[in-house]
Amino acid sequence: MQTVTIKPRKEIRISVEAENISPDRFAGKTEKEIQSMEAWMGNQKTTLGELFSVKVEGQAPAADTKLVLEGDFSRIKRIGEGMTGGLIMIKGNVDMHVGAKMTGGKITVMGNADSWAGREMKGGELIIEGNAGYYLGAGYRGETCGMRGGKITVMGSALDYAGDHMCGGEITVKGNAGLLPGLSNNGGKIVIGGNTSMPGSEMSKGTIIINGTVEEMMPVFKPEGTEALDGVTYRKYVGDVIANGKGLLYVK
Repeated sequence: MQTVTIKPRKEIRISVEAENISPDRFAGKTEKEIQSMEAWMGNQKTTLGELFSVKVEGQAPAADTKLVLEGDFSRIKRIGEGMTGGLIMIKGNVDMHVGAKMTGGKITVMGNADSWAGREMKGGELIIEGNAGYYLGAGYRGETCGMRGGKITVMGSALDYAGDHMCGGEITVKGNAGLLPGLSNNGGKIVIGGNTSMPGSEMSKGTIIINGTVEEMMPVFKPEGTEALDGVTYRKYVGDVIANGKGLLYVK
């Protein structure tokens, strides 16, 4: 096992693009090699060593590499982007695009995550112990698919457009979700423990389960009575009928 501990050297106020913070990039490298990796702070190129202290223990491939991020990472973007294995533990808040395009491994955020968390994710697991921002598990602008595989769990709530253009995988939000979860979905599963509004518009496939209240229902679903899932009875809908969709929406 290789463990890499990273701490900010000072308060970071300008957004940093740090896709190099990943088990795949750090695996088998020394402290000096990691510190020399580049990052962008705003429009200025810098290095990880300029921004963070780095401590390396052991040496291992990516699958056996663990990153521990201690301190305030709320202005650090793209952590774990494209990772294929290993572990990342973020002991606090994190900026946008955490876990974007990841195919394997596990990321745990012990705080809040900003927008686009798990963007276009294909595998692995992302756990957010706080709240998530907009476009959780979604596709970025112009992408036909958002999340394709893997699993995202948010212990708190999420803002609008969770699972936008989702094509596979699973998103669970224990709290409330904002507007239009599951917009234009073509697969996958979304489970919302609390309340939401206008779920599943333009969906063609996939499943959305709402355990709280739907504050506004889009008039594009066909009611199909009730159905029990795991011992709970839900009202069942199929749609979006305007898009000839076969998506399933269950509302408790």
